[in-house]
Amino acid sequence: MVRSMSRTPGAGIESSPVKSAERTVRILETLAESPERLTLAQLQELTGYPRSSLHALVRTLRELKWIEADASGSAFGVGPHALLSGTAYLDRDPALGYAYEALEDLRAEIGFTVHYARLDDDQVLYMASREVRDEVHRISRVGRRLPAHLTALGQALLAELTADEVDRLLPERLEAHTPRTITERSELHAELDRVRSRGWALEREQGTEGIACVAVAVDYRIPATDAISCSMPIGSADGETVERVTGAVVEHGRALATALRRAGVR
Repeated sequence: MVRSMSRTPGAGIESSPVKSAERTVRILETLAESPERLTLAQLQELTGYPRSSLHALVRTLRELKWIEADASGSAFGVGPHALLSGTAYLDRDPALGYAYEALEDLRAEIGFTVHYARLDDDQVLYMASREVRDEVHRISRVGRRLPAHLTALGQALLAELTADEVDRLLPERLEAHTPRTITERSELHAELDRVRSRGWALEREQGTEGIACVAVAVDYRIPATDAISCSMPIGSADGETVERVTGAVVEHGRALATALRRAGVR
């Protein structure tokens, strides 16, 4: 039996499917952002969706292998088809092949972990990383997002925008990840002015306690959407080391931007 769909003035017949699609994407994003599997109750709390529709969407996503459950069947995380979709995005990005080479060279020169990321609304999306072998193991950041205002990568890219553009892009409340995170908008604008003046960003324990990071925008697009960075233990981030690392990050960032422009990547 086919159910009829009521129409309201100004609403199209596709309004209900669009809502379902939006909810589906939100469920996947919520699971992807969580470091642990989530129960239906936790998903409902985070998304605010009715339990009945949430249960139906989760069941469908599980059948299609976009999400998977634990052994008890009561907690859920992203599934293998989500991975296939994500890797397809990376495989088709024309800039990444050049970025991989730049990261390898940069890591070899400075001996610290390096990242390549892209501005995604008010977040930075990690596209590639190269870790040093003797670093304490951390979960890879590739495919993960962090608020732009608290990372050197994000600050380098926000500095490519005007103050008004930054204000329109960022949420009203700047969340804190550590006691050192900049949460006052006036303080952030002052920091971005410093980034514009010197041409690179430096943050100390704003995103992760115990870590300092230097970043520079890769300006093959205007305004730049991508950036390259180096993260290091805070104990290693003395003046001499930061100066050495900054010089290398700036040099490799400029070389990468030049290579991308010459290759016609936009």
